Amino acid sequence: MNILIIRQHNQIGDILCSLSLYKAIKKKYPYSHITLVASKTNYEIPFFDINPYIDRVLVFDKSTTKSVLNFYKQLRDRKYDYGFVPSTIKISRTSHIINFLSGSKIRVGVNSIDGIKNKSSFLLNLKKDFSWKNKHQLVRNLEIAKLAGFYLSEDELADIKFSFSDEEISFAKKYLEENFNDSSKKIISFHPGAGKKENTYPTEKFLELIIKIYKRYNNHILLTSGWTDDKIIEEIKSELDKQSIRYKIIHNLEVKKLAAILSLVDLYITNDTGTMHIAGFSGTKMISLFGPTDPDEWAPRNKNSYFIKSSTAIIGDITVEEIFNLAVELLGE
Repeated sequence: MNILIIRQHNQIGDILCSLSLYKAIKKKYPYSHITLVASKTNYEIPFFDINPYIDRVLVFDKSTTKSVLNFYKQLRDRKYDYGFVPSTIKISRTSHIINFLSGSKIRVGVNSIDGIKNKSSFLLNLKKDFSWKNKHQLVRNLEIAKLAGFYLSEDELADIKFSFSDEEISFAKKYLEENFNDSSKKIISFHPGAGKKENTYPTEKFLELIIKIYKRYNNHILLTSGWTDDKIIEEIKSELDKQSIRYKIIHNLEVKKLAAILSLVDLYITNDTGTMHIAGFSGTKMISLFGPTDPDEWAPRNKNSYFIKSSTAIIGDITVEEIFNLAVELLGE
C-alpha cells in the first residue's frame, strides 16, 4: 500500500498538527509506505524526528527546470493507492496538480471549506464539503482521513504525542542536572521569540514577566531560542545580566531533545510559534500567548496546556498580570 500526502505547508507546527492523518492511515495499514511531498524551506526541517509515520520525503524544489524534472521522476517511481491533499491551512492549486500527475488511484481532498469552493477539486475523485470554523488542525486532518475510511477514536486522537527514547530522556535529565543543580527550585522556561512579528509578545513585557516570576519563586530560568530569535534573546540577556539574574539558553536544539527537556520543566511560557507545538506534544505544563491566531485551531490540546488569547487580537494587549496570575495558579505555592 503506497500513500502520497502533499502538504506544502511544512513548518514544524503544521507537521505536528497533521499527525492525526498519518496515524489514522498507519492504524488501518501499519505496513503502508507513506511519501510526503513538502516545499523547499530556508532551513532544515527534521521531518522524521517530528513525524514517525512517514517513510519518504520528496521536496518540491521549483528553482530550476532540472530540479522540477528530478522531482517528477522521483514522484512517478511507484504507483500510489491514495493521494491526499489535506488543504487544512490553504488550498494550493500546485498541490492538486502534483497529486493528479502522481497517478494516484484515489485522490482525496476538499470540495469546499466553509462554503468557499476549491477551484482545483475537479482533479480529485474523492472529495467533500467541510465546515471547519473553530476546529483544531488535528481534527481537520483527521476528517480528511475519515473521508477515505481511516479513523481514530477520541482517546487515540488525544494520545498523539512525542515518544522519547531512553537516550533522549537521559540527555534531558543530564542537561537539567548539570545546569540547574539546586533541585529544590522550580525550573520555569520561556520562549520570547516567534516566527511572525504579530505572534511575538513585546520583549519588554516578556522581560517584565520573567523578572516578576523570578522575584516570586526564585526559580531557575531556561530560555529557548530559535533561528529567528537572536535579537530578542540578546535584549533579554542584557537586562538579566544587569540585574545579576542567572539563566540558561537553549538555542536551535534538535526537536526531540528539546521536547524531552521541556517535558521535565515545571512550566513553559511561549509565544504562538513552532516551539509551542513542540512543548505541547511533549506533555509539559504550559501557557501559550495568542494574538491574531485562533487558539481553537492551533493551541496545544493536551491536559496541561493553557492559553491566553488577546481580546483585541493584538498580542501586546495581553497584560503581564494576566500571564503572571495564570502562572501562579498553575505552579501553586
